[in-house]
Amino acid sequence: MSPEPGASADRRPVPGRGLVLVVEDEPAIADVLRLNLRAAGYGVEVVGDGASALEAARDLRPSAIVLDIGLPVLDGIEVCRRLRGRGDWTPVLFVTAREDEVDRIVGLELGADDYVTKPFSPRELVARLGGVLRRTRGETTTAEVLRAGELTLDLTSHEVRIAGREIALTATEFDLLSHLLRRPGVVFTREQLLSDVWGYAATAGARTVDVHVAQVRAKLGDASPIRTVRSVGYAAERAPRDRPAGAPTDTGDGALEGASDPGPRS
Repeated sequence: MSPEPGASADRRPVPGRGLVLVVEDEPAIADVLRLNLRAAGYGVEVVGDGASALEAARDLRPSAIVLDIGLPVLDGIEVCRRLRGRGDWTPVLFVTAREDEVDRIVGLELGADDYVTKPFSPRELVARLGGVLRRTRGETTTAEVLRAGELTLDLTSHEVRIAGREIALTATEFDLLSHLLRRPGVVFTREQLLSDVWGYAATAGARTVDVHVAQVRAKLGDASPIRTVRSVGYAAERAPRDRPAGAPTDTGDGALEGASDPGPRS
């Protein structure tokens, strides 16, 4: 793997941190990211193109990847696609200078865990990365398994299975699903989920929640317990024995029958 502009040879994290692979072709931005991540205790390796990113991800096995979308030749979206295609689910935080949300949506659909938009605050990026890593590692110290029909979530090992078959979810997808399953029947607004799962609130962030829900549903198929409450948000469906009399039931069209509609929310 050839050296890249701004590359750091110091990969040693402080205890409790991990190695972060930064993929950024602008040396000035790469240096800012490297300095701020090092100050936060992370080990850092910087590369400047997509091919080197794929090689470094394979050889170094980083704890997370900060990935610029606007890379030359092999852009960040294609890098993420190839990582996921070869079964590498290392958490990915996208960095993008593009205003069009299509790029961010495509990245999230490919399995990215979060994103920041240039110009960004380095402190915000480090905080977002910390949230992604907490979701990846989990904070559960005792064995706990959540169940919904044939679906099981092991909160210790972060394994998701349907009738014994393992399903690959990103850290954020896992955290979203487990958050809903911990409180079956409770309806969460998109704003609440952004705050509880992602750790931040954003005016234009509701689409992020929708994309992740769609991805979880696609991976779980008929075993997905996530139901949409029209004009409100999302909930994990109660098991039949847990559903109180008169509670909303799924109509099959993405809405819950009997759920009140308070009108659109911003």
